[in-house]
Amino acid sequence: MQSTVNLWPLIGVAVIIVGFVLRFNPMLIVAAAAVITAIAAHFPPDKILAAIGSGFIKTRNIPLIILLPLAVIGLLERHGLRERAQTWIGSIKAATAGRLLIVYLLVRELTAAVGLTGLGGHPQMVRPLIAPMAEGATETRFGKLTDSVRYKLRAYSAATDNVGLFFGEDIFVAFGAIVLMVTFLKEAGITVEPIHVAVWGIPTAICAFLVHGFRLWLLDRKLERELRGNATAQATAKVNLNTTATRTTGDEA
Repeated sequence: MQSTVNLWPLIGVAVIIVGFVLRFNPMLIVAAAAVITAIAAHFPPDKILAAIGSGFIKTRNIPLIILLPLAVIGLLERHGLRERAQTWIGSIKAATAGRLLIVYLLVRELTAAVGLTGLGGHPQMVRPLIAPMAEGATETRFGKLTDSVRYKLRAYSAATDNVGLFFGEDIFVAFGAIVLMVTFLKEAGITVEPIHVAVWGIPTAICAFLVHGFRLWLLDRKLERELRGNATAQATAKVNLNTTATRTTGDEA
């Protein structure tokens, strides 16, 4: 006799989707989805509270691991980390935003491939260092940047970190996704070694590097077309201003 499957617990997925679309607090979204899923599965209230409490006790040290580095990074930013990064990259005349991000993409993929995923990331690397350096390199070449250009550089910096991490960590043998694929294939009767799955992640990582590297090269070309005229106009305005100031000083004399 065929039994009926209760699909109501899947409503938690809908809660997560709606919550993120409406941009609510992620922690509240996940907590609400967990409670709603448990209620839909007919869990008693005491069992729901017990599961939440047990999960909190097991993961109570995770906030410290996340918050302590953020506090250090915030302290460094307050003492001029972003400004010093912009100044340093501005002293390298050959540096461009695209070249800088291509180098970071390579480093991010290589470090993720050996399991060092914590060396990069948006809060600890992109926001305080990579994005300001990309802005500084572009500002040195083309002068003052508009907000739209700054946001574009920040978006490319974040995307570079994502691409490097996503495709680089697939080469690491002990990565969770590789273990999951090996287990799934084993249950389906297909036996593969984790090292073989990791090795076949190398061509994908190389292709991702080439594709995104080409996008970063196009970014430099696009910035050159858009901002070269602005840099020339700013230089002309500065020369005119200096000439006017010199004439005014001469007349007063």
